[in-house]
Amino acid sequence: MKKTYLLLLITILATSCKPGGGQTQNSNDSKPVITVTIEPLRYFTEAIAGDRFTVVSMVPKGTSPETYDPSPQQLVDLAQSKAYFRIGYIGFEQSWIDRLTDNAPHLQFFDTSQGIELIYDDSHPHHHPEADGGGASDKAHKHEHAGGVEPHVWNSTTNAQIIAGNILSALCTIDKANENAYVERYNGLCRQIERTDSLIRQILSHADTDHAFMIYHPALSYFARDYGLHQIPIEAGGKEPSPSHLKDLINTCKEEKVRVIFIQPEFDRRNADLIARQTGTQVVSINPLSYDWETEMMRIAESLAPGSFPEERKGKE
Repeated sequence: MKKTYLLLLITILATSCKPGGGQTQNSNDSKPVITVTIEPLRYFTEAIAGDRFTVVSMVPKGTSPETYDPSPQQLVDLAQSKAYFRIGYIGFEQSWIDRLTDNAPHLQFFDTSQGIELIYDDSHPHHHPEADGGGASDKAHKHEHAGGVEPHVWNSTTNAQIIAGNILSALCTIDKANENAYVERYNGLCRQIERTDSLIRQILSHADTDHAFMIYHPALSYFARDYGLHQIPIEAGGKEPSPSHLKDLINTCKEEKVRVIFIQPEFDRRNADLIARQTGTQVVSINPLSYDWETEMMRIAESLAPGSFPEERKGKE
């Protein structure tokens, strides 16, 4: 019934949109459109595609890709895209990818996470959602990660290189004539990623750099793996922590000499503030979903460096 309604709604909206009337993604731009799931993926795609495509994100700024539902207009616009690049395992994709495929059968879909060494949550079975026939309707509004996969694969310089390679392959598939231009821009992006990785390693190599950090939603698992850090999530199984778990987190924070608690704009910060008050730690706002991927990666590393909060550090000495 839901699928039938969705198809009917798209048909009505599609017929009501006049060509050239400003209703579509590329109404003011003759370039073909590529749709991606999130802003960091738009950053990587634009870096390689250059000005040959208009790249749009399905999940808007400031919203969670774990629970976002696309608007009817977005579904209409999607049908006009040349390709869809998915990030891999994020909640939005698990809930919607089959329906997006059904409603735009001509659209080419590419998974930019192929080849990444995935992190799994041991409390979930270790399997890929695709192997189950893609059923995702029961995952729409949960922060539990489908198939036990930690989905924030883009928050890693190692993974960013793989994502870039997958984007290059996809672009060459849909636009073989401009392969040389894509390869050149891909090489430039890889050099930039390598430079970012080198700078982060320099920052984190200092003897006094923090090797453990706390974060509300565990979006930095791959970042932590890249650099040998310990990520301590405040969330417990995708839920608000219980009073007993909060007590344990406060004790862990003190034992591991955590100095920084990261929070993201789409999540409530009250528990982070409570822990900070009890432990004297610093709450730092980050945005792992930002288009400015390189800037965010550097900000995270710099927040863990000695002297990043001199007044707070002085007070703990």
